[in-house]
Amino acid sequence: MTAVQVVNRRPRVRRTQLNWLFTALPAFPLVLLVLRLWYLSRQDLPTMLLLVQYISPLGMISALVITLIWTVPAVVLVLRTLGGILLVSSADPDEAARRSLLALTALRMPDWVVLLAIGLAGFTWQMRMLPTLLMLVVAILGLTAVQRYPGERRMLTFTTLVVPAVIGLLVLLWVWPGIRAALSVGETGTAVLLGVPPLLGWLLTGPVPARAARLATHWPAVGAALVAPFVIGVVFLRAPVLPNSAVEIRDGNAPVQVVRGQLITVDDTATTMLQRGGEVVFIPNAQVLSKTLCPEPVRPQQSRITVRGWPVDQSALGWAAPTRPVTGVDPRCLGRPLKPR
Repeated sequence: MTAVQVVNRRPRVRRTQLNWLFTALPAFPLVLLVLRLWYLSRQDLPTMLLLVQYISPLGMISALVITLIWTVPAVVLVLRTLGGILLVSSADPDEAARRSLLALTALRMPDWVVLLAIGLAGFTWQMRMLPTLLMLVVAILGLTAVQRYPGERRMLTFTTLVVPAVIGLLVLLWVWPGIRAALSVGETGTAVLLGVPPLLGWLLTGPVPARAARLATHWPAVGAALVAPFVIGVVFLRAPVLPNSAVEIRDGNAPVQVVRGQLITVDDTATTMLQRGGEVVFIPNAQVLSKTLCPEPVRPQQSRITVRGWPVDQSALGWAAPTRPVTGVDPRCLGRPLKPR
C-alpha cells in the first residue's frame, strides 16, 4: 500500500499573508507623508515638488509621530484583547493560533510590549478614554491568567471577576463627578465613555462559545483595520508641517506690507513662503524688514467637562507638560505692520 501524506497548507498561507503584511506596513507612513504634501500644495504638482525639495523628512516624521502616537497602544491592546478571547474560547489554542492570524499575534506578543503600550496610552490618551484603557488592562490580565494557569480556579476567579469588579467600582467612583456634569449639559457620549467601560471589564476576561468566537473577534478586528487608515489619514492631513510666519516687506517707497503664510525656506536671495491659498511667494531678501513666528491657533476645547480638575479632552502628557504662554498677539500675525512707517 502507498502511504498518503496529508500536507497542511494553512501555515504556509499564513506565512505568505504575514510577508505581504510586513511588506505593506513600511509603505503606509510614506503614503501618508506624500498625501500630506499633496494636500498642503492644494493638489498642485509643481508646488508639491518644491515642498519635497525643501521640507525636512525628519520634520515630517516628527509631525507624524506626535500626531499619531496614540494609535500605537490602541492597536497593540486591541489585538491582544481580541486574540486572547479567541485563544481562551478555543479547545485547542495551538490549533487556533495556526488557523487565525489574530490568535497567533496575541500568542506571540511579549508581555513587555503590552506594558509599554499601557504606559504610552496612559500618557497620550485623552482622559475620557482612560476608563476604556483600564477595561482593556483588566481584560488582558484575566485572559493572560486563563491562558497560563487554566487549572487554578481560585486565582482565575480572583483575576477574571474580583479584580475587574473592584477596579471598575473604583473607576466609577473617581469619574462620577464627570459623569454627572456630562449628563447635566447633554454630553451623552462623554458620559458613556466615562461610565460604561468600567462595567464591561469582567465580560472580556472569559471565553465565549466556540462557534461565536471568530465572529466576536475577527469582525471587530477587520472593521477596525478598515476604518483606522482613514481616521489616521484625516488626522495627519491636518497636522502642521511648516511654521506659520509673518514677514514685513517694503518695495522701494511703497507702504509696508505684511505677508503671512508658512515659511518654506530662506536662502541667500529670497524668502520662500506658502500662502493659505496654496500660492508660493518668493520675497527678495532686500525687501524684508522683519520676520516673526506666529503661534498655532488655539483649538477650542470640544468639552468643558472636567473630572476632578482634569479636562476630559486632554491627555496626561498635554496636561502635565509645560506650555508656552501666549501673552499677546504680534500685530504682524494679524497682517498689520509692527510699527507704522
